[in-house]
Amino acid sequence: MAELAFGICGLVTGFGGLICATVVAFRNKKKDDVSDGQNIGMLHTDIGYIKKGIDGIEHRLEKQENQYIDVVTQLAEVKGDIKRHSKRIDKLESYHDPKLTGGN
Repeated sequence: MAELAFGICGLVTGFGGLICATVVAFRNKKKDDVSDGQNIGMLHTDIGYIKKGIDGIEHRLEKQENQYIDVVTQLAEVKGDIKRHSKRIDKLESYHDPKLTGGN
């Protein structure tokens, strides 16, 4: 009879241990899932900040490219103006220079 009592006590202890282990495993899995969810959320947030930063850099770069194009366009116009004015100055100098006009 004592052996039966020990056997039953062993079975109850075994099932109790199995139940406790199962409860602890589910609880830890839930904690891990919450922790993983928080980590994934943080990663998504970080990626969002990085994307926003890159978008800002691209916007500023595009703005600088447009300014560069404007400067190059203005430089080309100034270069043409200088060339045109230089020809006018050369004409005026040749008109007023007695050596070039054959004057005294």
